[in-house]
Amino acid sequence: MSDDGERSTPGKGLVQGLAVTLKTMTQRTTTQQYPDVEPELPPRSRGVIALLEENCTVCMLCARECPDWCIYIDSHKEEVVVPGAARSRQRNVLDRFDIDFSLCMYCGICIEVCPFDALHWTPEFEYAETDVLDLLHSKDRLGDWMRTVPPPPAHDVLGEPSKEEATAARKAAGPGAATAAKTARPAARRPAAAAPPAKAAGEEPAKAAGDEQAKPGSGEAERER
Repeated sequence: MSDDGERSTPGKGLVQGLAVTLKTMTQRTTTQQYPDVEPELPPRSRGVIALLEENCTVCMLCARECPDWCIYIDSHKEEVVVPGAARSRQRNVLDRFDIDFSLCMYCGICIEVCPFDALHWTPEFEYAETDVLDLLHSKDRLGDWMRTVPPPPAHDVLGEPSKEEATAARKAAGPGAATAAKTARPAARRPAAAAPPAKAAGEEPAKAAGDEQAKPGSGEAERER
């Protein structure tokens, strides 16, 4: 009996299952011979996360925004003596940057929120381990993945330049160079209003629209009545 109370045909489910099997047997297989043949991954595949240590400023944005809390960061401060400055400055030095890939869900939030492009996606996915504790990658191992980061796509020639490119071009041109606003074409001026045509000899000027109507109390209005 079905859920609707109707009696089903005996053996109908078996026939449907065999039909799916026969249909699959006639189709061409698409099995890839991995690992002998490397798979063709899409260009934006999400594999392991690589770290560019010199770009990290220990701002902690990636660790705070991570929904799985799988990023662990430790740092210390160092004094930097600046020639000519009244006092020395401090900077953060990265001591530990670990990502636990046994907890990571590959959402990419840490890469998106990083303001200095210290984290990058790589298409590498062959980092399986026999022990789950070995999936905790340190900053040295994350730095080794940087060699597998694909180059960024080419900039659209019809698109607007980025802020960094515009700033670099302005600095290279010098302070006296014309900016884009100065070199822009001026708006087209409107043509001057045409002068009224000259009156012909003996021609009376045209009456205004308000003068065509007879004023109440005038002689013309009395005659019309």
